[in-house]
Amino acid sequence: MKKLIVTAFAAALVAGLTACGGDAGETLRVGTLSDSRPNAYQENGQFTGFDNELLKDIAAKEGLKLEFVATDFSALLGSVANGRFDIGSSAIAQTDERKKTVAFSDPYNYQSLGIEAKATAGISDENSLTGKRIGVVQGTVSDTWLAANAPKAEAVRFPNDAAALSALKSAAIDGAVFDQVSAEDYASKNPELKVTKAITTSIPHGYAVRKGNTELLGKLNDGIKKAVADGTWAKVHQQFEPSIPVPADFKMK
Repeated sequence: MKKLIVTAFAAALVAGLTACGGDAGETLRVGTLSDSRPNAYQENGQFTGFDNELLKDIAAKEGLKLEFVATDFSALLGSVANGRFDIGSSAIAQTDERKKTVAFSDPYNYQSLGIEAKATAGISDENSLTGKRIGVVQGTVSDTWLAANAPKAEAVRFPNDAAALSALKSAAIDGAVFDQVSAEDYASKNPELKVTKAITTSIPHGYAVRKGNTELLGKLNDGIKKAVADGTWAKVHQQFEPSIPVPADFKMK
């Protein structure tokens, strides 16, 4: 009987530690994207990009172990909410609607968008999108922005950037709306494409965690503060987003 009691207590202790999230020795599963340069992508078998490299530094500072797993953006927040992933890392804009599903860390960047098209498409800004087939990744800020600012455009929704970019290059769609830095990266590698307008917003990016996981959230927030204070944020930003000005919030004091 004593042996059973001790075994049950040990099992309960392990379960309790696991539920906290971020305890020493536990590997946290990070849901991210494999094709969204420069924020979150896979290269030579490794997950990298601004968001993921910053998260790696935060993990090192806070004693966290990470395992990155690729997913489509449309499934990311639901997978964080149901516990499949401990953290969502993918330039996730903190909208009121998303806050109903997950909790967010403190901001670590801000959302900016870019309209992208071929020079022959006749697309310059949101006013020129009427009647055009415009690609967006389903469930992103690009998706909601298009509906709000160009309601007469025909939204063509894709599961990820790669599918939208492929359709744009093949002329299956007339244009697309991506994260600004991603749009600029695609234009630099595809001379037939250009970013016709950049749109800056005040919507912050944050790492997503399951609601109620305050311990992990606290570690992420602490790590973000440390990364800004010691210059790591600026270093990672310069590596992945050199053409984007550093917001005042993230400059070393």
